[in-house]
Amino acid sequence: MAAKVTDLRSALKMLEDMPGQLIETDVEVEPMAELSGVYRHVGAGGTVMRPTKEGPAMIFNNVKGHPGARVAIGVLASRTRVGALLECDPKDLGKKLYHSVNNPIPPVLTEEAAPCQEVVHKATDPDFDLYKLVPAPTNTPVDAGPYITLGMCYASHPDTGASDVTIHRLCIQGKDELSIFFTPGARHIGAMAERAEELGQRLPISISIGVDPAIEIGSCFEPPTTPMGYDELAVAGALRGEAVRLCKCLTVNECAIANAEYVIEGEVVPNVRVQEDQNSHTGYAMPEFPGYTGPASDQCWMIKVTAVTHRKNPIMQTCIGPSEEHVSMAGIPTEASIYGMVEKAMPGRLQNVYCASPGGGKYMAVLQFKKLTASDEGRQRQAALLAFSAFSELKHVFLVDEDVDCFDMNDVLWAMNTRFQGDADIITIPGVRCHPLDPSNDPSCSGSIRDHGIACKTIFDCTVPYDQKDRFKRAQFKDVDPEHWVK
Repeated sequence: MAAKVTDLRSALKMLEDMPGQLIETDVEVEPMAELSGVYRHVGAGGTVMRPTKEGPAMIFNNVKGHPGARVAIGVLASRTRVGALLECDPKDLGKKLYHSVNNPIPPVLTEEAAPCQEVVHKATDPDFDLYKLVPAPTNTPVDAGPYITLGMCYASHPDTGASDVTIHRLCIQGKDELSIFFTPGARHIGAMAERAEELGQRLPISISIGVDPAIEIGSCFEPPTTPMGYDELAVAGALRGEAVRLCKCLTVNECAIANAEYVIEGEVVPNVRVQEDQNSHTGYAMPEFPGYTGPASDQCWMIKVTAVTHRKNPIMQTCIGPSEEHVSMAGIPTEASIYGMVEKAMPGRLQNVYCASPGGGKYMAVLQFKKLTASDEGRQRQAALLAFSAFSELKHVFLVDEDVDCFDMNDVLWAMNTRFQGDADIITIPGVRCHPLDPSNDPSCSGSIRDHGIACKTIFDCTVPYDQKDRFKRAQFKDVDPEHWVK
């Protein structure tokens, strides 16, 4: 029986014991663009420009400029791996997360020595330098700088004290400075920073890197599923059946994840905005989940770093922005949110949800819907509308029947080709706020778009009318166990 996953190291050990799910290399790699360039071919997948594929996770044991440090990438870049790491059938991950949100186990503060603080570097040390202490890669040659792509940002609201964990875009800007990008109105920690700025205060923050994958998945929930005041570390607690352990930071008044590989401590500075590419002047930030390299922002906030702590022989964890890893982290919580909302409105109809790879886990969902009675005709479209309301960044919903595998895009497109008519089964909802990283969500692309980030949301109804189900029965093959013939 595999050991229980409690942190990044036990997760990697589980993958090591699974054939074809983890590889290592001792060949030296340059963290600036080369490391991601290698993994693009090994296992990035997602919306990364082809050639790419879904493949094993990878550990680089010899990172140029960072003796003794290792970098793990692609840990969650496979739904199969996520299922194994969360002890769940990959097709049931959305449902498992939905139930975890409803049965949270809040984090607890430990008084024991924290593994993440075995080695301590304070910003007051004469040789303190983020560039040397944190082996953060760049994805492409034009990235604004080295990015921390899997940093679990943890902070508390200045008024209520309620804490939350979120992943943000973090770029190293100097020896003790990070830029952090807050999507306007989209993340709880952004709202905390705005309130602290109103009060003229700095916001203490910790950034935990290299943690239990349950934390990384759980941290990606959004309102309305997890409203302000809901600490998403409680989702990871529910997934594991025990609370996430926190430790007190050493230099700021905040907590961090006790068994993280690295922790960066610092404060978000009020009334300071940073040009993201101020050092590289490339005009770009990093590759984002839609598959395009985003523009550098001039509205990033600044974190003044006060310390870096880490385990002995730490393992940096990173991901490629548009890879299958983003699909897992963003898509599975979205599936949970959609499933929960529709299940409450019409129990037993929605069989499953898949936020497919081509949408990066955010833009596209396939809803597998079962019409139980004649009165269910039309409810499938109501389910799509609920999905749009549950997740504002969703752009396209495909509706399929229960005999279509919603996780197999070939099967989904088969349903579109044999059960769908463009003049009758496309439902468009123009002029709705969506996501600014989709370059087609722009007034230059449609007269219905008044501002960048607005889209025409579209439903593709590929379901069979209830009264015609007998006409659309798939060929029925004999159900046999192939083990007798094919071992």
